[in-house]
Amino acid sequence: MREMIDISYSSLALGYLLLIAPLALVLIYRVPVARGLAVSVLRMTLQLLFVGLYLQVVFDMDRWWLTGLWLMAMVAAADLSVLRESGLRAGRLWAPAFLAIFLGTLLPLGYFVRIVLRAPEFMAPQYVIPIGGMIMGNCLRAVIIGAGRFYRSIEESRSHYEYSLACGASLREATAPHMSRAMHEALSPTIATMMTIGLVSLPGMMTGILMAGASPAEAIKYQIAIMISILTGTVLTVVLGIELTRRRAFTPFGVLRQDTLR
Repeated sequence: MREMIDISYSSLALGYLLLIAPLALVLIYRVPVARGLAVSVLRMTLQLLFVGLYLQVVFDMDRWWLTGLWLMAMVAAADLSVLRESGLRAGRLWAPAFLAIFLGTLLPLGYFVRIVLRAPEFMAPQYVIPIGGMIMGNCLRAVIIGAGRFYRSIEESRSHYEYSLACGASLREATAPHMSRAMHEALSPTIATMMTIGLVSLPGMMTGILMAGASPAEAIKYQIAIMISILTGTVLTVVLGIELTRRRAFTPFGVLRQDTLR
């Protein structure tokens, strides 16, 4: 197998010329996203440069606490993103959302690294950071959809929901249809991706392993294992995200608190 070709900084600079096409089209069609497009590219570049420098230190030092610190920072950033994008207030729900993302990522990540890969060290940065990032990224998207849909569905049908409570339904019984609907919407993108993976597109992990010089058979095994871990983590995070935040989002009488949604 051929070795992976390194991209020089001068070649990377040439890659930025590709932005001329989308920026020109945005300006020609007067789409009001030119400023956001430029800012997003700048932020992406700065964030990835910072991450690259930090990860180089983490990989060189190979200390479990540095790897753990990076994972906790990822969870904290994901937590704030979930609450912001789903329209929930951070004050009351920050801690349970953090715990949901942490457990939803850690459990499948630990199983993947220790049981599937059989890595000698659980906190080996070369496995934990990229795999944890892939699992968490998919969990993040799903829990944003799931949590937001769950609480907004209850808010939109508040009278019907409170009527169920008045008829004697418990909190779990009254929220069951909203939970089912939220999970369906949250899990649909992941399920759709798994249905078409390999046929419509080659996923990022498999592509990266192939470019690094591994055989297609090895890349496929990695991709199958990571997709199973992603699906597991996604389901766990969505369920935990709703279950744990639900304890603080409702009054003792089952009524949705007014300060839950922004």
